[in-house]
Amino acid sequence: MIEITDPAREYLVELLAKQDDKEVGIRVFITDPGTPRAETCLAYCTKGEQQEGDQSVQFDGFTAWFEERSIPFLKDGVVDYAKDRMGGQLTIKAPNSRVPQISDDSPLADRINYVLFNEINPSLASHGGMVSLIEVVDDDIAVLQFGGGCQGCGMVDVTLKDGVEKALLEQLPQLKAVRDVTDHSVTENAFYK
Repeated sequence: MIEITDPAREYLVELLAKQDDKEVGIRVFITDPGTPRAETCLAYCTKGEQQEGDQSVQFDGFTAWFEERSIPFLKDGVVDYAKDRMGGQLTIKAPNSRVPQISDDSPLADRINYVLFNEINPSLASHGGMVSLIEVVDDDIAVLQFGGGCQGCGMVDVTLKDGVEKALLEQLPQLKAVRDVTDHSVTENAFYK
């Protein structure tokens, strides 16, 4: 799991002590883990705000909750604090946050993102386009959004049905459908108009 250095722990204890709620801790998670868009986040977490499955770790002066889904991606990560002329800076380095770690047990969203970023988006990039997962609804429907040259493209229906949906459904049989929520009335960057 991620390491929190002594200077970072001291800084966090000081920062958390300034909050009105004395039972506030931190929550560490990664948005879009295993993809190029992965971002490591550290947020305030008051008692009861932690999510089901979060793992708690008691540090001297505060509790940290780590999102279960993010834990494999936090391996070898470091939270550090360095003082400087402006006061200081808290840094989070998680070198594995963008590394795909996919198995049959991985959440469906992670497996969808793996296919999108490693197989589909490289093809769409030749037209300046990309597609991203917004959410999985009803446990088996992927809600997607196109961007770049795919947004407003006259061929997006073909791309969606014959490319994206076909690839996702073939590789992820538990997925039942794909929906596009892109506003295709915006055509400034469209590859085909």
